[in-house]
Amino acid sequence: MTDPKTDAASSSSVSNSKATALHTAYSVTNINSKIRTLDGSTLTYSQWTKLFTLHAIAYKVLDHIDGTEPPADDNPDQGSWKEIDALVLQWIYSTLSKEYLDRVLELQTTARDVWLKLENIFLNNKSARARTLNQKLSNLTLNSCSSLADYCQKLKEIASQLGNVGQPVLEPRLVTQLVQGLPPEYAVSGALIHQLAPTWDNACTMLHHEEMRIKNQTHVGNSSTVLAATKESPDARGKSFSTQNWGGRGYQGRDGRRGRGQRGRGGRKFSTI
Repeated sequence: MTDPKTDAASSSSVSNSKATALHTAYSVTNINSKIRTLDGSTLTYSQWTKLFTLHAIAYKVLDHIDGTEPPADDNPDQGSWKEIDALVLQWIYSTLSKEYLDRVLELQTTARDVWLKLENIFLNNKSARARTLNQKLSNLTLNSCSSLADYCQKLKEIASQLGNVGQPVLEPRLVTQLVQGLPPEYAVSGALIHQLAPTWDNACTMLHHEEMRIKNQTHVGNSSTVLAATKESPDARGKSFSTQNWGGRGYQGRDGRRGRGQRGRGGRKFSTI
């Protein structure tokens, strides 16, 4: 038979062991090796939140940032919850650039409150950024780029950036903007694209073929100009000479009769017209 006192002591030991076991969050020694610094450019807010959320799930602290209500003040777990929350708050502070740290450090509150503050900051930034990018998209033209390929690439990059701030650019709008930024020499191709409404890739391919046609046409035109310029020009003196007849059968003498060349003291005779 088992001793009741021994069983009670063993049960108490297990309970104490569980109570004193450290939370998995305490095992994190270098948060920056797992989540890079949020600076808004090298690492965007959307990227940072994804990384931080994954980290919070892995270390069982998601409830400190997802809006879960904390334990009540009279709850025995309130003390340990505050300690873990302070740890998560340190994670947030450690992964912010100085610019954003200065804007949230004054908040002496929970990790959730700082999380929401950052969300509001970047929502406001998103609106301003979206306006700038939309204007940039509308004003971009082929003539402002180094080539057609560069033009298409820049349009795609701006569209991608708009997607990052919550304003994705649908393909029909992107194709329309592609046509609107073309110079007059692409008018025919632009009208055809507008009529056919092709995909983005097909529209770019059509314009590439048109670009090659324009280049070839320009090359042919330049070659014709050079060829015309190199043709033999008239004599600079404006005179033309008849064939010189040196006593041949085609020579015409002074008396108007055709015959062999006549010899004289001056040698063979010839006439000019």
